[in-house]
This record gives sequence, C-alpha cells and structure tokens, in this order.
Amino acid sequence: MANLHIDQAAGLRRMLAGPKPRIVTLLSVLSVAEKNAMLTNLSASFAHLGNDAILIDARHRDGVGARLGRTRRAGLLAVARQECALNEVIQPIQNGFNFASVLGGNAQETHYSEQDKQRLSNVLSVLAQQYGTVIVDAELDSSDSLPVQALADGEVVIHISTSAESIKAGYALIKQLNANLGRRGFGVLVTNAEEEQAQLVYANLAKTASRYLAVPLHFMGSIPADDHLSRAARLGRSVIDAFPMAMASVAFRRIAGQLGIS
Repeated sequence: MANLHIDQAAGLRRMLAGPKPRIVTLLSVLSVAEKNAMLTNLSASFAHLGNDAILIDARHRDGVGARLGRTRRAGLLAVARQECALNEVIQPIQNGFNFASVLGGNAQETHYSEQDKQRLSNVLSVLAQQYGTVIVDAELDSSDSLPVQALADGEVVIHISTSAESIKAGYALIKQLNANLGRRGFGVLVTNAEEEQAQLVYANLAKTASRYLAVPLHFMGSIPADDHLSRAARLGRSVIDAFPMAMASVAFRRIAGQLGIS
C-alpha cells in the first residue's frame, strides 16, 4: 500500500529554508520532438544548478516518457490507487533528474475517475514537497481541462515559437484554459527565437489576451535556435551537460534559475 505520509516538521523546514514547492505544467503547441527537448533540457538544467526537480509525464500519448524510454514501470495512477508505493515509480535519469509517469503500465487508461483525480492531486502535492519543483508534461482532456486539480492550481506555461501558426494555437489554448479555469495568469515560453524577437511575440500575445480575455500573461524566457540542442540529443545527453557554453545552455540555466527562486 502506498504511504503518502510526509514528515511535517521536515517539510516546514524545507519551505522556510528555500523556494516554495511548486508544480509547473507545460502545455506545448509545438512538435513532440520540440516539446520533449524543452522538458528534458529544462529538467537537466534544474539538476545542474543543484535544485531538486522531478519530471512527470501526464499525457496519454506522445509523452516525454517515450523519449526517455521509461514507460513500462507502474505509474502515479497506481500509487493513487494504493497499488504500490511512491518510491517504486520514481526513476533516476542519467541527466541528473528524476522521472515518473502518471499512467506507466496503465497506458490503456483513457480517463480517470473523480477519486483517481483527487488522489493524483494529493500524490503530485507530495512530490512537490519532496522535490521542490515538479515539471509536468500535460495535455488538456476531452473537456478542454487539465486532468487533475493540482495542475490547475499550479503554474501553467504555454510553449510556443515565433511562427504565426504557433502563436494562433497558443492563443486558442489560453482561451480554452480561461473558459475552464476562469481569470488567472499563464506563463509564456518561446523557443527558436532570440530574446528580442521572443519578447515581441510575447508582448503581442499578452496584449491580445489582456484585451479580449482579461487574462494576464508573464514572460518565462526564450530558447534560441541552436544546433547544439540536436547534437546533444544525438549523444543522448542534455545540452547543458554536453555543451555548457552553448547559447541554448545559457538560456536554459537562466530559465531554470528564475523558476527555482520564484
């Protein structure tokens, strides 16, 4: 049976001593490869900076777990159903961070019961206390909502590029989230763009979201186009590990640092 008990005194000491535990959910409108590269390199950047973080695959398909080759072990859904312990589903990744899948071996599951959702939220909250930062690869469900409440209560980041198609899809995603979650803020992360170009894309998107939805956005940063990313991927390593002085590595360190101190 899963044991979700947390040492409250230790948890309080951690919260007082460091950053507030948080859940950061990435919703990407880009290709699976771009999304997965963002998630794995960002998680590796947290580890490189000495910050605890765990990457969670909460998708039904095209999740980051497939890239990592870590989809067969039991997942957090099994923990939520008290079929196994939490430490049985957490897997160390060679890039220095930890990983867990929501579905794991239950990949055939297409939706969760209300009890599953509540228990999954509790499990994710436990992970946030243990690791400080939980980075989630997620997608909207059939009702255009985030699958569990803990994700909706945490930070939600929209991952876009500078293409017109991507910006349009990002705005549509914000509109869907606003309809289900009500007025709240979202982060925007731009890839394949220099900082100045990314800031311009963000400013235009933020202006539109504010004007038509009354939704505040905040800029999370940008990752430039950099062939070191694909070179590191071919080596099976993160860019920050393989090429620490590359432009992409500098950008990932900056974003991870900002997230880590928030």
